[in-house]
Amino acid sequence: MLLLKTPGVLPGFKLSLGLTVLCLSLLVVLPFAMMAAKAAEIGWGGFWNTIAEPNVLAAVWLSLRMSFYAMLTNVVFGTLVAWMLVRYEFPGKGLVNALVDLPFALPTAVTGIALATLYAPNGWIGRFFEPLGIKIAFTPVGIWIALVVVSLPFIVRAVQPVLEELSGEYEEAAATLGANCFTTFRRVLLPEITPALLTGAGMMFARATGEYGSVIFIAGNIPMVSEILPLIITGKLEQFDVQGASAVALFMLLVSFVILFALNMMQWALGRRSGAKG
Repeated sequence: MLLLKTPGVLPGFKLSLGLTVLCLSLLVVLPFAMMAAKAAEIGWGGFWNTIAEPNVLAAVWLSLRMSFYAMLTNVVFGTLVAWMLVRYEFPGKGLVNALVDLPFALPTAVTGIALATLYAPNGWIGRFFEPLGIKIAFTPVGIWIALVVVSLPFIVRAVQPVLEELSGEYEEAAATLGANCFTTFRRVLLPEITPALLTGAGMMFARATGEYGSVIFIAGNIPMVSEILPLIITGKLEQFDVQGASAVALFMLLVSFVILFALNMMQWALGRRSGAKG
């Protein structure tokens, strides 16, 4: 019997696939490949010698540490903001919802200047901490604040749609059965929003590790103390050390990729476990 190939419901698969691969190759793969090729010009020995420089290692550790702290902070407060926007009606809700996306709309340099103005020793907020001997701007604490501000929307916008689809009747049923707020969150809400939390956390961590504009003005850029990794890369480029800058950028890319891969694997495992239970 002659079998005829049934065309797909949506035509144009081959064309769409070709355009997708072309766009990804030009916009993602090719720049990374060129960066790797440029870093390879100094060889493995030169690559590791560049990475092993004390100021580079200090900047890598600072960027990863502050990004991780910002991620933990936004997992808590971003989830709280998403919960408030979904579950409650209050005056000015539309304004609050718009303010969440403000870090996306503002140029990062504007955010950095505004934060430095607020938290500098003579700033509107920093002046209250100065007599206590607490310095916020031009320290790692200022870096953490900047990363929290610019990456908050990732968590909120990842969790918000999940909460909107999750009916409030589950929470009401849990309360009827005697569960307190913490138990309701841990047993009812957290299992549902965990995959979205991991997605938002991964995206915001990747954004935070490479953040430059909002951090550069409030970091202070003190070597071995508050010098961020993007500044190391910029400094090497200003010294015409393109290979060294590419090596540092490639190393940070690999570290970020490993962390994102681990988060994606955790998300996949959670999704598979929930599917098996269903």
